[in-house]
Amino acid sequence: MASPRVRTSVLAYALVAPSLFGVAVFLLLPMFVVGWLSLHRWDLLGPIRYVGLDNWRSVLSDGTFGNSLVVTLVFVMLVVPAQSALGLAAASMLGRRLPGSGIFRTLYVVPWICAPIAIAVLWRWLLAPTDGAINTLLGHRVEWLTDPELALPVVSAVTVWTNVGYVTLFFLAGILAIPDGIHDAARLDGATAWQRFWKITIPLLRPTMFFVVVTGIISSAQVFDTVYALTAGGPQNRTDLVAHRIYAEAFGTAAVGRAAVMAIVLFVILIVATVAQHLYFRRRISYDLV
Repeated sequence: MASPRVRTSVLAYALVAPSLFGVAVFLLLPMFVVGWLSLHRWDLLGPIRYVGLDNWRSVLSDGTFGNSLVVTLVFVMLVVPAQSALGLAAASMLGRRLPGSGIFRTLYVVPWICAPIAIAVLWRWLLAPTDGAINTLLGHRVEWLTDPELALPVVSAVTVWTNVGYVTLFFLAGILAIPDGIHDAARLDGATAWQRFWKITIPLLRPTMFFVVVTGIISSAQVFDTVYALTAGGPQNRTDLVAHRIYAEAFGTAAVGRAAVMAIVLFVILIVATVAQHLYFRRRISYDLV
């Protein structure tokens, strides 16, 4: 008869087995498949041929992919700071527990829970050059989605509008977790509202800030639905994010091997960015509220 320790271990592994199966099938296996495809040439219909590092040399020397990396970097730099700042500002106001705060919490998160493609279609209608609601209100025609100078900022603004409610909820949870006694003591010491926010709230929100920034960078770098529905990567490839470029390579030109290489490059970049942020925040985060 098995010992209690062995029975406990067997039960533990049995309980985590479904999760381990999901991780293996839907995470680890696709990673290995993408790595394998990066060394092969396949057009989705014909036979798969091994080409070694040809796909890697082709992608890494491709100016179009380089442009997508730059566009994605600019897009992330526009989206993440904006949605973080707006989310923090909204959370600060909601944290005051004013009448009606619960309604606004629900309204803020509605865009995030909606399908991105539906949100993009809605904004495409609002931004239409001829009969769009925004141009109608302005009284003149603006090419929001076809002007090379406006397309990326507009797509970034739509993404921020979609995600700011999600960010707000995390900041709000962090703010409400700060004991009131800390602010009361600072108030008795003569600290102004701005000093309390800058010297108390912001430092104690650093764990939340780390999470929001890391997940914001990862999600922004993988935006596809919004770009595909609004601009399809144009005009002049000004909104051709890496996720859209991967789709175009895999299903537009049927270059699955090249698309796999691009996916791996994006994955490595996100891993490096996450590790860098972890090293930066590691000594600047305090979880002690007493």
